[in-house]
Amino acid sequence: MNDCFLVLEDGECFGGISFGCRAPKAGELGFPPAGGAGAGEVVFNTAMGGYHEMLTDPSYAGQIVALTCPHGGNYGCSDDWSERGPDEPGLPEIKLSGLVVRSLYSGPVPKGRIPLSEFLRRNGVPGIEGVDTRALTLRLRDRGSCTGLLVSSSSGSALSASEMDRALAFLKAVPSMEGRNLLPSVGTRSLKCRDVPGNCRFAVVDCGIKGNILRELSLRGVSSTVFPWTATAEDILRSSPDGVLFSNGPGDPAVLSSLAEVIRELLGRLPVFGICLGHQLIAHALGGTTQKMKFGHHGCNHPVRDERTGQVQVTSQNHGFEVDGSSLPPGVNVWFRNANDGTVEGLYHECLPVLSCQFHPEGAPGPRDSLWVFDEFVKAAAVFSAEKEMIPCRHAGI
Repeated sequence: MNDCFLVLEDGECFGGISFGCRAPKAGELGFPPAGGAGAGEVVFNTAMGGYHEMLTDPSYAGQIVALTCPHGGNYGCSDDWSERGPDEPGLPEIKLSGLVVRSLYSGPVPKGRIPLSEFLRRNGVPGIEGVDTRALTLRLRDRGSCTGLLVSSSSGSALSASEMDRALAFLKAVPSMEGRNLLPSVGTRSLKCRDVPGNCRFAVVDCGIKGNILRELSLRGVSSTVFPWTATAEDILRSSPDGVLFSNGPGDPAVLSSLAEVIRELLGRLPVFGICLGHQLIAHALGGTTQKMKFGHHGCNHPVRDERTGQVQVTSQNHGFEVDGSSLPPGVNVWFRNANDGTVEGLYHECLPVLSCQFHPEGAPGPRDSLWVFDEFVKAAAVFSAEKEMIPCRHAGI
């Protein structure tokens, strides 16, 4: 019998069985919504595995994730797989608001791991199993991502009419992802250093960085000085880095004008790199714009074409906003395009050391096709350092 429900903002309701932390009862819903567990933008992820990495990826903050893979939890969870970056103590390990699966594995897991349901329970995040995730995915593809809520009934069975009305009233008050700044809920609050043998150091602006980005930099001999997202251009320049990387993160890039201004101040003074949200912020700094996608890209099987070579790679992606290619000014070129829908997946500048990608070259979970992008970042920083001079820009307005 269904004891948990995913209610969408348009009134559609999907029943299932609760796991992890118990979803709140309709009568317990507070007004105005405080955000957090149980409510958020509903998206679907097409990866066949890697649910632990998704759960701990800060880019999923404010979202309820439905797995299109019909089975989840079969290999348990381990802290070693966490993708959280250098968070401050007290921030939650699980970043997303809820998890939706068709079938939940409840058998034994290897020694040293814990079941998926237990991992969610310990972190106060609700899950729902037994949902017709195929129907849910088709609804999201046809009508777009929407706000949703995981809720249970006081009777332990179906939601009553009054409970449904309360859930829908609650959803009307939940802020849309468009126009939302979620960076205060993720990332470091103070300066952190990660030193490895090598002669290169990046300033890394933590907008909700995934741990594997820092690991991939370390493997290339790049030490990292990790700044909170509130860092100024002067803060970054004082660390004398060889380059600056703006990380992935949640929310709407269009409202992060302070970060775009920081990037604008650094252009030409340092090599500037961006991944996912960082890519979108670079576009804004260069004079472009971003827009909300219908249902975004979430998964590990997205083909991307390198526009400079014509080569296609399979990538890991997680984003609901895109750079508007028609808004890019002269001198800013498209580096990568999504081979499915043609959306902009990366940028480079004709005369400034600027590189960005919308996808996740670090994978985790996902393919390793695009790890070479980190080599391009390091190479660009080395070239800039060797020249020892400002690179002038031919284009006005930057």
